[in-house]
Amino acid sequence: MSSKSWKPSKNKDKREETTGASQDSDLAGSSRLPFEPQSSKKALRGGAQASKSKLDIPSKGVSLEKTEQVKKQANQNIASVPNRSAAVPEAVSKRMVRRILFFSGIPSSLGMLTFIISYIVVSQHYFKLPPVVVFLISLGFFGLGVLGLSYGALSASWDEDRIGNWFGWSEFKTNFGRMIASWREARQKES
Repeated sequence: MSSKSWKPSKNKDKREETTGASQDSDLAGSSRLPFEPQSSKKALRGGAQASKSKLDIPSKGVSLEKTEQVKKQANQNIASVPNRSAAVPEAVSKRMVRRILFFSGIPSSLGMLTFIISYIVVSQHYFKLPPVVVFLISLGFFGLGVLGLSYGALSASWDEDRIGNWFGWSEFKTNFGRMIASWREARQKES
């Protein structure tokens, strides 16, 4: 190790005086010393702050055109993020929840009620009830409850102004068709 330490040269001070504010603005905006290596700057700063400095101030090796391309790409990435207006409207979500509770809640309740009724039938000796029958009946009701989740969401009218009919079969066909079409479109984009 040498005993020499780094000292700023006097030529640097003269150069700053002659070039004026252009170098001062470069150094003030980047908060980087002229002798500091670029890699240590990245290591000391957080990723977001380092990327911001790349967008705002072009480094010596990067042209202004390249910086503009990076800014355009960042703006496109920000624009591609869905905003809150793309969310499901509140009226539609309430309509979906009501339908899900109806089409899933009733069969699920009947599935639980099957165990209570079968216990009463067996304990009071009304007739002999095999356990397999209780299992299959409750399984059928719980299966209908699971299907009711999907049907409840898809049978609700997704148009905010239109309520739709009671059973929702026409809305189900429309919404199921939309879902399949978007699924196919996504698969075509992937391949």
